[in-house]
Amino acid sequence: MSFSTTRAPRRAPAAALPFLTLLASALLLAGCASSRGLEPQLAATDADTLAIGRSLAADPLSAADFPRSDWWTAFGDPQLDALIDEALRDSPSLAAADARARSAQAQAGLADAQRKPTLGASARLSGVQLPETIAPEPIGGDFKASGILMLNFAWAPDLWGGQRAAFEAAAGQARAAEVDAQAARLTLSSNVARSYIALAQAFDAQDVATRETARATRLRDLARQRVDAGLDNQLQLRNADATIGIARQQAQAAQQQIDALRNALAALLGKGPDRGLDITRPQLLQAPAPQVPAVLPSELLGHRADVVAARWRVEAASRGVDAAKAAFKPSVNLSALVGLAAGNLSDLFGSDALLGFGGPAISLPIFDGGRLRAGLSQRDADYDLAVASYNQTLVQSLREVTDALQSARALDAQIDTVTGALDAARQAFELADTRYDAGIGNQLDVLAAQRPLFQLEQQRATLRAQRLSAAVDLDRALGGGLAPTAPTSLTQTHAGATTP
Repeated sequence: MSFSTTRAPRRAPAAALPFLTLLASALLLAGCASSRGLEPQLAATDADTLAIGRSLAADPLSAADFPRSDWWTAFGDPQLDALIDEALRDSPSLAAADARARSAQAQAGLADAQRKPTLGASARLSGVQLPETIAPEPIGGDFKASGILMLNFAWAPDLWGGQRAAFEAAAGQARAAEVDAQAARLTLSSNVARSYIALAQAFDAQDVATRETARATRLRDLARQRVDAGLDNQLQLRNADATIGIARQQAQAAQQQIDALRNALAALLGKGPDRGLDITRPQLLQAPAPQVPAVLPSELLGHRADVVAARWRVEAASRGVDAAKAAFKPSVNLSALVGLAAGNLSDLFGSDALLGFGGPAISLPIFDGGRLRAGLSQRDADYDLAVASYNQTLVQSLREVTDALQSARALDAQIDTVTGALDAARQAFELADTRYDAGIGNQLDVLAAQRPLFQLEQQRATLRAQRLSAAVDLDRALGGGLAPTAPTSLTQTHAGATTP
């Protein structure tokens, strides 16, 4: 009796000793698999260091606001408003962007589930009967049944924050996908507006060709009369016929462009080509005067969806680096299995049927052939790639704003110049035509005056379309009225930091 009482207190510490020894050994060996020397190389660019003042010196920043979410209404065409609303509602490209966002959200949910405890239940009924030719009685020839009910618990505590970092990385990617879906809407509305403007230009080109055909036809009729009267020869008549042919070809080309653009708009709406036949001639107003907010460039970060999405990807890559670093450290897994097991179903719920197993387990990578270091190196490269993409997106966004603003100003000046030249050419043509009618001038003078008139009318129609497109580009470059949720601060903790 005394022997059993003296040994009983020693058995519990003796059972725990191997686990404590294992834990101490693991901690001592923690330096065997090390992340030392691995770190990202790049840092995110500060937007305020990208100067734009001199480039916009001729167009100083104003107190203008960023575009509204329905920026296209400034063109004053109800049909355009309806087309963009229809595209945002029915386009398959937006459905694909939304599906990608939902997929990324599901991935974030899976990463979140990985860091939570799991509890499962199972029940099993099995039986066996061995033939007496293999096992004699009482084993052979008798059917033996068994039943098992179990609860299985498992949990890996997030001691170093690696699981949380993995979840936050997936969540960052999901937020980037959500912003990409918003960017897809801006891209779609911009494409509809640009195609609609091109349609307006095609109708204008058709009008110019029609007017030119009418002028050339009138000159040919006059030339026929003068030839019949013996006042002119066939040269003037053939010149007039050539001018009519060129004008008709231009009208035919414009009609082809109109048909193609109607088909393109129908496709953007997610509809068949017949939908394009219902699109009537655009009635666009003059493009609004170009203005950009005085808070550029820093405030642009929160308005452009592509910049915000790139920032989220930098945040996600940063948390991916943290998750990879945590894999170098010891991990603990807790597991427990509790159940009931019995050879007869009637005994399954008896006190003797209790089954239990469980306890903590610790693991630590020591020698893994460089797998963890390679994984961390890849995460570092992913971070650098995300930072480089963000920096490039930021530079490109400022370029697009500057290009759109400068183009709008330059096109306004060109339109004024061409309009003045067109007025002068129209007066010259009218004067030459009047002299020809009076018999003072000849048809060559009229044809010479007619040629620049046709060219300038076409040029002004093209410039007006380009000016409207520049307005679309500026609204898009300024974010198109979007307000996506951006990270509170761009992570720069990894760049240049010393990795333990």
